[in-house]
Amino acid sequence: MPKRNKIIYWIATAWLSLGMVSTGLVQLLQTKEEVALFTHLGFPVYLLTILGIWKFLGVIAVLIPKFPLLKEWAYAGFFFVMSGAIFSHLAIGDSAKEFFGPILLLILTCVSWYSRPGDRKIISVDK
Repeated sequence: MPKRNKIIYWIATAWLSLGMVSTGLVQLLQTKEEVALFTHLGFPVYLLTILGIWKFLGVIAVLIPKFPLLKEWAYAGFFFVMSGAIFSHLAIGDSAKEFFGPILLLILTCVSWYSRPGDRKIISVDK
């Protein structure tokens, strides 16, 4: 893997991890603003705890070495959560500024997944 790709991977992965940990923490703490946002979106408050825990577990899965199948699941989870956030904001007619965070995290998820090193990918064996 060229050095440039490694740099791209680690920058995207570091920012993705920071974003997921920070939003997961806010969700676990159930801050007043986060509860208001989830209520505004029409989601139950208990979903904050579920998302917060899964975001932390996803970051651990993406950062630890080995376990490529687990990484695929973590990236898929990040993709589903962020695309779901984008569509939720779209569905209720939120302004463009509400889309920035989820779109950024969705892009970082895609860049991190695409640029990951070979030892972090599932290797298919043709029969």
